[in-house]
Amino acid sequence: MGKIAFVFSGQGAQYPGMGQSLAGCSPAARAVFELADRLRPGTSAQCFEGTAEELSLTKNTQPCLYCVDLAAARALEERGVQADFAAGFSLGEAAAAAFAGIFSPEDGFDFVCKRAEAMQRAAEAHPGSMAAVLKLPNEKVEELCAGFSQVWPVNYNCPGQLVVAGEPEQLKAFLEKVKEAGGRAAPLAVSGGFHSPFMEDAAGELEGVLARMELAPPRLPVYANFTARPYGEDARSLLVNQVKSPVRWQETLEALTAAGVDTFLECGPGKTLCGLVKKTVKTARVFQVQDEETLNAALEALGAR
Repeated sequence: MGKIAFVFSGQGAQYPGMGQSLAGCSPAARAVFELADRLRPGTSAQCFEGTAEELSLTKNTQPCLYCVDLAAARALEERGVQADFAAGFSLGEAAAAAFAGIFSPEDGFDFVCKRAEAMQRAAEAHPGSMAAVLKLPNEKVEELCAGFSQVWPVNYNCPGQLVVAGEPEQLKAFLEKVKEAGGRAAPLAVSGGFHSPFMEDAAGELEGVLARMELAPPRLPVYANFTARPYGEDARSLLVNQVKSPVRWQETLEALTAAGVDTFLECGPGKTLCGLVKKTVKTARVFQVQDEETLNAALEALGAR
């Protein structure tokens, strides 16, 4: 049997009510929300009862999503499923790092709260938009981006899907070029140009935050968005560079597969990462864990019940 990777959901996967079922069925998951509520009162209420509008604000999205991501992984571990590797998409990388013990429980949540605030400030100071480009080779998308001063490739999701970020007016003109080249583009409902130079200010803030935290070596390999390779002793620089640099997700999935992973468990809301895995690694087994029902289905399929 091959190895298991826990992959943690990123921003955009949030929805009202997320995490409530996990907290109800798993003491380990519930403990994640209890810690969050001690450090940031009202976090679990935002997850369980907050509106879509409330959850769409980056300062709320990231702490809430982090909790659900981590709660799903803790529930799996509590029931005997052991991860051999971990990786997270964008915000999900912070949950992966916390799961692997790079952060203490308190520092992991504190980092995510400060990350969310810093990224929201950067997005307000440098307004940006994002769009997924489909049906064009990455090289063609990169070539089109190069024709604009403030449009960049930012999320290398899977074969045939590359997300770009940029200044809103330039991005509109860019999307016309995509159509002319025979591609298709879908604007994303996000509040900023994430993983682009627009996040330079946020990266600077996080450098100061991480300098005050004690980080530990991971207890299992964690693959970084910035390098698509496992963390070494460079956790601080990886977490800082991650917010202003492209997410190399397709390459990460390919590297995990080369390391022997044949089973991916998406921990957290939605099933976006399941779709990206299926498009990148055709032979992989893929499971999604976001509530009691999906937790039990994954456990049964893995023979862990």
